[in-house]
Amino acid sequence: MSEPLIAELVDETPVEYADPKSRRELDMALASTGAMILVFIFLAAGIGGSLTESRQTEDAPEWWEYPIQDRWKLDLNLTSWRSQLPEKGEWDILPMTEHFVNVDLPLEERDAGYPEPPQMHLALWLPEVPPGTKVPVIATIHPYYDFGAPGEKSPPNTEPDRGVGKWIYEEFVPHGYALAQVSTFGTGKSTHCQDVKGRGEQIGIDAAVRWLGEQEWSNGNVGLMGKSYAGTTNWEAAQFENQYLKTIVPISGSIGVQQMFYRNGSSEERALLYDVLYEGATVDGDFSDMRMCSDDLVGPASPWTTYTAAELGGAQWNDYWEERYHLPDVLANHRGSVYIVWGMQDWNVDPYHFSPTHKLLQDRGITVRGIYGQWAHNYPDQIEIHSGLESGFGAEAFPNMTRMDWAIEIFVWFEHYLKGIGPEPESLVQIQRNDGKWHLEETWPPKDVVDLEIGLDEMQTTGQRVSSISSVTLESEPFEEETHISGLPTLHLSVQALCRGGQIFATMKDGTTGLRLGHAVMDLRYRDGGYDAKVTVPFLTYNMQMEFNPMDVVIPKGHTLLIELTETGMDYLPSPDCAAVGMNVNTDSSSVLSLPLVDRPEEDPRWFNVPGPVDPNNLSISGAL
Repeated sequence: MSEPLIAELVDETPVEYADPKSRRELDMALASTGAMILVFIFLAAGIGGSLTESRQTEDAPEWWEYPIQDRWKLDLNLTSWRSQLPEKGEWDILPMTEHFVNVDLPLEERDAGYPEPPQMHLALWLPEVPPGTKVPVIATIHPYYDFGAPGEKSPPNTEPDRGVGKWIYEEFVPHGYALAQVSTFGTGKSTHCQDVKGRGEQIGIDAAVRWLGEQEWSNGNVGLMGKSYAGTTNWEAAQFENQYLKTIVPISGSIGVQQMFYRNGSSEERALLYDVLYEGATVDGDFSDMRMCSDDLVGPASPWTTYTAAELGGAQWNDYWEERYHLPDVLANHRGSVYIVWGMQDWNVDPYHFSPTHKLLQDRGITVRGIYGQWAHNYPDQIEIHSGLESGFGAEAFPNMTRMDWAIEIFVWFEHYLKGIGPEPESLVQIQRNDGKWHLEETWPPKDVVDLEIGLDEMQTTGQRVSSISSVTLESEPFEEETHISGLPTLHLSVQALCRGGQIFATMKDGTTGLRLGHAVMDLRYRDGGYDAKVTVPFLTYNMQMEFNPMDVVIPKGHTLLIELTETGMDYLPSPDCAAVGMNVNTDSSSVLSLPLVDRPEEDPRWFNVPGPVDPNNLSISGAL
């Protein structure tokens, strides 16, 4: 890519015009010349309008200049394994090199077991640019390199990985970007213990980012990108005030460990063995297995004490959760931009992580962009995986969900934040409704949301007690108009406790078709929401302030809304002691359902088309998923 031309003002006034008389003569000449120029400008305004219009129609914008709403007009490759840039980069790629980054860890974060100098290992690919040319870095960081049991290991970080690495290698490195793949502590060739998402890991990630920004070949700008754990490491890096970290693109990356496994106090099944499973997957059968972090002793116990004794302080018996809650430090320290990517049907890292995170970042003054489609725990452009979604879990939005312009979207983002090329991207949201339609919003939930409140006395109800053997069903009257829900609906339930706790899992459906729309879950001990548990006294009445996962769904005209209340649901554990006993639900006006509604008529300019449709039967799958 050629260097941009820079106009420079130069004082070229000849010496002979330095005296006052000469200056007056020069001024008169300039005034005459200026008058003539004005005449030509007015003449052009009068007779040259068509010339201007002709130029605008003849000179189409470059592919990276197309606004989101017009990218469907581009001739994009719709049959590739992932989205591709319309134009290949000009640079060849140099052979991979390996590097170790020394990390200065505080004493409390050193190995508790086999001592070893803490080092982060990374693999690096550079474009073959002219000598002296400095390039920015796109890095992906996670523990999944050389990960798993002996004989079943995943590839090392010296091979472009099948998520971000291969895609960046093919599409971005030839355009003048470096690719770095970094192993977190205790994984791959990185030393130290595996401090799963803890302070030691965070410090190691920050050190790797600083190293990448300080190299002689680097222009000092680093961007991080990755999905799942590789998305969480983006948030970990952004916990620090790091001058080199210009942007992060977390894709379904949790903002905290407790936040990942507990929703309104309800525990996911996998939470109980989370830390143990990660430790087991990095066993190599050599001296490296002797490395231990101090948190390895308390990590496995924290989920159990939180699940069984939250109201007695089980979640606060140590700082394990607090140390792994990344968002507060991000809001306090990050100075770069953020591009959040999430699947509205993600059950691995639920979409409630991006809301209210998106708005909190905006309120902090950070440029934040979001793309939220009806896919699951995937990338926006994974057509082969998108095509396998089930009804009620994204299938109705296919194939419009697959964004084959995603490469262009992120190219424009990186060009500005890592190279300083092009205008600053707008802080906005691209979000997809469950029927497949995309719309643009300034933020999310949208600013013009209007809450529709429905008392349960206005709904038809069946049942009274929610337990492991009984449930409650609520159904609204038919909606008189098509209704667009965009946000996080709430269900404030008045309940009578029958035990020291209890739990409710709420599933929202289209009552006419049975189509699943969304869900919410809450442990009665966490009835106010958040992460502070309270003691529950049997036979007292409480108000459970349940909040649904983010939803962008439509209820057709004439259809009803159905909510099923069960003791537990998909992926969640039952209440630790009270599942069989349950609780009574007051289905009167003291319980209220609130729906965040927006009005987006068909002609609203916020609706937009995406490139496609993509044919899942006509793909050239050369890459991996």
